[in-house]
Amino acid sequence: MPQEPPPQTGESSWGGPPARRPEAAYEQTGAMAAQPYNDPPTRANPRSAPPAQPGVPGPGQQPSRQPSPQPGQQPGAPGQPGRRRAAGSRRRAPEQETRARSNQETMVSDAPRRARRSGGGPGGPSEPPDGPPKGGDDRPKWRKFLPSWKLVVASFVVLSAGVFGMIAVAYANTPVPTQDQVQDGVEDQESIIVDRHGTELARLGTKRIPVTYDQVPRAVQDAVIAAENDTFRDDSGISFSGMVRSLYSTVSGQQVQGASTITQQMARAYYDGLSQERTIQRKVKEIFVAVKLSDKISKEQILEQYLNTIYFGRGAHGIGAAAEAFFGKKVEKLTPEQGAYLAGRIQNPDRFDREEKAGNLAPTEERYDYALGQMAKLDPQAYGALPAKSPTAPKRTKYKPKNPFNGIKGYMVQVVLDELESLDIPREDVEKGGYRIKSSLDLKLMRAAKAAVDKHTGSLDPEINTTLAAVDPRNGQVLAFYGGADYAKDQWIDAFQSQKQAASAFKPYVLAAWLDAGYSLRSYVPTKGPVKLPGTTPIDNDHAFKAPGVDVVSATASSVNTAYAKMGEKVGLDKVIDIASKSGLSKKRLEAAMEQHHYLITIGSGTVSAVEQAGGYSIFANQGRHYDNHVVIEVKDKHGDTVLTEKKSYAQVISPEAAADAVIALEAVVKQGTGRNAALYDRPVAGKTGTNNENKEAWFVGFTPQVSTAVGLFRQQCRTDSGKVVKPVNDNCPWARGKSKKYTMENPYSRPYEIPLGSGFQGATYPAAIWKSFMTEATKGQKVVPFPERADTGVTEDLVPKPTPTPTPTEDSLELDTGDPFDNDQQGTEQDCVIGPCSDDDGNVSVDPNQDDEIPVDDGFMGGSRNGQDSPPGRREER
Repeated sequence: MPQEPPPQTGESSWGGPPARRPEAAYEQTGAMAAQPYNDPPTRANPRSAPPAQPGVPGPGQQPSRQPSPQPGQQPGAPGQPGRRRAAGSRRRAPEQETRARSNQETMVSDAPRRARRSGGGPGGPSEPPDGPPKGGDDRPKWRKFLPSWKLVVASFVVLSAGVFGMIAVAYANTPVPTQDQVQDGVEDQESIIVDRHGTELARLGTKRIPVTYDQVPRAVQDAVIAAENDTFRDDSGISFSGMVRSLYSTVSGQQVQGASTITQQMARAYYDGLSQERTIQRKVKEIFVAVKLSDKISKEQILEQYLNTIYFGRGAHGIGAAAEAFFGKKVEKLTPEQGAYLAGRIQNPDRFDREEKAGNLAPTEERYDYALGQMAKLDPQAYGALPAKSPTAPKRTKYKPKNPFNGIKGYMVQVVLDELESLDIPREDVEKGGYRIKSSLDLKLMRAAKAAVDKHTGSLDPEINTTLAAVDPRNGQVLAFYGGADYAKDQWIDAFQSQKQAASAFKPYVLAAWLDAGYSLRSYVPTKGPVKLPGTTPIDNDHAFKAPGVDVVSATASSVNTAYAKMGEKVGLDKVIDIASKSGLSKKRLEAAMEQHHYLITIGSGTVSAVEQAGGYSIFANQGRHYDNHVVIEVKDKHGDTVLTEKKSYAQVISPEAAADAVIALEAVVKQGTGRNAALYDRPVAGKTGTNNENKEAWFVGFTPQVSTAVGLFRQQCRTDSGKVVKPVNDNCPWARGKSKKYTMENPYSRPYEIPLGSGFQGATYPAAIWKSFMTEATKGQKVVPFPERADTGVTEDLVPKPTPTPTPTEDSLELDTGDPFDNDQQGTEQDCVIGPCSDDDGNVSVDPNQDDEIPVDDGFMGGSRNGQDSPPGRREER
């Protein structure tokens, strides 16, 4: 049985004090919802009050009594249509649950009431099927879908708290960049290559000249700040006004300042972890980093890093390089106007470069005006007069992009890079490492080499090529070389890459092996031929000799092939190859020549380059010692620390005594033999000539105690596959033919073939003349140093019976060449020679039976050809 509810107090929700009937607490009705007795009175909402109906009191009226429900009929029970009360009936207090629900429904609120289900239910009448619902909301329907303002506010607060919480966590977890996180390339500097005297040859890589904050004039600093971030000195690393201004300029189409501050730009360009992508995530991270950097490092340091990092155009990275590139001066000398011009360029340097190159100065003038105006706003007292005083941008230096690979400097730079590559400093590192590379090369001597070649070969057929290299025998430093006229047009470096048969210029290595084996210069060697040796075609001389044998000095002076072939047999070819390879010649190529030609190697069937020969002869000029040829003396990094020095160790190839005796024989070549045309007027010279059969290669290699130089000539003819001869272009055989797409580098239109130089070309002619012209310049001003005295060591080893002694002319009777090297009247007579008849060259060697008299079309590429293929070292005649 239901318990009696607590006594009710207060006013009825209908507006009047209800009659207190105990039994009323137990009545149930669906037409009335009474307020709990203890609830305070609630004022009715006129908008939510139901319309008056018969028998139902309106607001302010006394309710009328209603009859009790009939037996068996529950009020509000299902089955009663409309669940209407009888007129005059009175609502009774329902059970506690019903009262609670009624209490909710009678609360005054502007919120729409929930629609009740058809059929009604406890706590109130059901709505009629037709007509407006009782107690309905008269607001527009669309407002029913709007959430409560309290819900909106609460949601915003929660969302904001979450966002700011995430931002706080992200900011806390963003590390401050350190020097270990500096981007690759941001501190790159170009490297400088200089010659042995410090003359600049080239600058390679990123143009950057690091400067300190104090080096940059205050006006230049202010110009950059005014143009890029006028609040820099006071902001916290970011600029909200700049962001708004950037948004406005984007919408309006203007381009003034960007949203990024100088601190943000520096962080993005200087440190790892901030890409250049235009994403919100990257921008937020950039802002965090900028704020933290602004707290951690000073404004001075930020600006210094920025000015050393930013790109200005003309290849110049950083304000130091920009000052040089645009005004040809150091940054300390920049004027405020020049600073304004450079500051204006930061916005779009590549575009400004293109416009200025095309003659359109308007874009840069516009930015210059803007920078001046901003400077005037930044500090009116200091810069307010600039716009009127300097209305146009200052004059710039003419932009002439330098190609470090032009002319003869290009050859010098390339050989330096090649050597650095072999020393584990690749070009990529050179271009960003800020190295200072000191080369052994002498620009003055490089020019002297080119002048000597042009003087003696300028009028010759362009098919004829010249190679020259000069080495200091005391340390292996390459002083100069001739690789071509202009590297920009011809990238093949003959002095280093063209490998030609040495001919009789190889004989000094046989001489060195002979002396080092303990045999003396006094030994007699054969002059009669032909000489037959195992595995080799018969070797002969190009002219007859009166005596059957001569001593080694005379055999060297007249380049007697039979004598050197037998000397090689006596000491063994392995010994010869060992001496030559330790002197810097390629052992692999020497062994290949020996395997193919056997004893012909003693008279020069192996291939050599000019620089190898110049370095090889250093064993005679420097008491038997050999230093590896090199062009790099020293490398210092951007901090001035030495990271590489030249190798100063040497190989003692032969004994000093053997070297001294070898020089005696090689001096005789110049004094009385085949090399008389190379004699210098003021100092002793020693050397050796060399000419191939049919004059395919011609050499003169000679030296003083300070300089060893090799000069060689060869001829290459350009032929098509059908045998048509075409002229070379810049010493190269053309691989293309007009607009035809048939020919490629792999399938060229023409290929090089080696052919004879022609009559008049011998080691004693053009090579000796070129050598003399160059060495006259190379030794100018040098102290005259004599060669060592003859050691006269070793035992006599006569390979032929010693002939009856004949009178030997004195040194005074020997003529030295002081005039035209091609004047036959000055090349000596038979009476001037130790043996006769005298020859201006080395003489013929045996003919390889594999060689045809005519030039074979299928001879293949010449040795060390520009197309990168070597011809077989055989099929040559040596002299």
